[in-house]
Amino acid sequence: MVRAVHAPNHPGQKPPSFAPDSRQAWVRLVIALVIGSIGAVGMWAVVVVIPVVQTEFAATRGAVSLAFTLMMFGFGLGGVIAGKITDKFGIVPAMAISIAFLGVANVLAGLSTQLWQFVAAYFLIGLGTSATFAPLMAEASHWFERYRGLAVTIVASGNYVAGTIWPPIVSSGMQTIGWRYTHIGIGLVCASLMSILVLVLRSQIGDDKVRNHANAPPPRVDLKLSTNALTVLLSIASISCCVAMAMPQVHIVAYCGDLGYGVARGAEMLSLMMACGILSRIGSGYLADKIGGIRTLLLGSLAQGFALVFYLFFDSLTSLYLISAMFGLFQGGIVPSYAIIVREAMPASEAATRVGIVIFASVFGMSFGGWVSGIIFDATGSYAAAFANGVAWNALNVGIVLTLLIRSRMNSAKTGPNFAT
Repeated sequence: MVRAVHAPNHPGQKPPSFAPDSRQAWVRLVIALVIGSIGAVGMWAVVVVIPVVQTEFAATRGAVSLAFTLMMFGFGLGGVIAGKITDKFGIVPAMAISIAFLGVANVLAGLSTQLWQFVAAYFLIGLGTSATFAPLMAEASHWFERYRGLAVTIVASGNYVAGTIWPPIVSSGMQTIGWRYTHIGIGLVCASLMSILVLVLRSQIGDDKVRNHANAPPPRVDLKLSTNALTVLLSIASISCCVAMAMPQVHIVAYCGDLGYGVARGAEMLSLMMACGILSRIGSGYLADKIGGIRTLLLGSLAQGFALVFYLFFDSLTSLYLISAMFGLFQGGIVPSYAIIVREAMPASEAATRVGIVIFASVFGMSFGGWVSGIIFDATGSYAAAFANGVAWNALNVGIVLTLLIRSRMNSAKTGPNFAT
């Protein structure tokens, strides 16, 4: 008999019939993926509108780019807050709050009359986007046992799917109705569609909106580390890998421009990188179900460092396309692996909060990595040192993950046959 994942909310309440890895679990997963693909619009819309907003407000590129930085900060901070709400009240209230932020903030961005208002609105957009990533990954992990890694990475692919579908929509909107009405439209459409989808998800979850983990089995992986110590180590590892990851993702367009290939070629490489990242995320989830999150993270980090080294030695147009595709295939599964490790090694009752903290660290790493790569370029006049800097940070990540793997092997006695739920 399959043990139900969710415990009842009140004594005497009839236990729910939901079973992990069931057809209903996959239905929930599809709904979660669509929600994530819609809710991540702000992460990509800001990139598209920066030149137009810069012209309208007669601002510098750096000043307008602050909107992206604060959006990412709001995204990371909001992930921690939304994760805490999810652990205490369930995913539906967390999503409802995020939808409200996302809808109102996009309308405010469209109505902004000064640059600081636009930047502030994007901080709120980041907060609104946050529940569609880390908390949603943690929630999906409760629906699966056998295919947990695959489920987490499918949900995490939502923001890459958004990166594929939203930029051309936003660009078309700017050209036809202007960036202001485009933002207002995004706010209204996204809030409406996401509200409907969350109501559908709520009906799928039923009365089990808040999970009681009192009887959940202990974590599967024993690292002999306190929860706080492991959170710190995973956060440092997350920062390190994302500093390395940021170099190609943030600067590939500018790099191609410097080499004389044009920014259009760089944009194509970035798109190719993101498309390959979707395949990487789903593939890494399948792999994690076979060998575990720590080994999957180690393989991804080693492969990412390998691809970064190639950037140091090859800069022809064809080679850059190939390396960018390879980089996307290698790096896409790294960030979701942290969520899988949290579910393997930490109490289930803290999953959404702890995943949110680690994802916040990854956001900081991406922001810092993009900034420091530009500083290094300004100081040296070349991206070679910036790529080398990425390789060094990646090596730190490999060292931390390798240490965790060694500890897991030393303490290989399992506390139970299944993942913590």
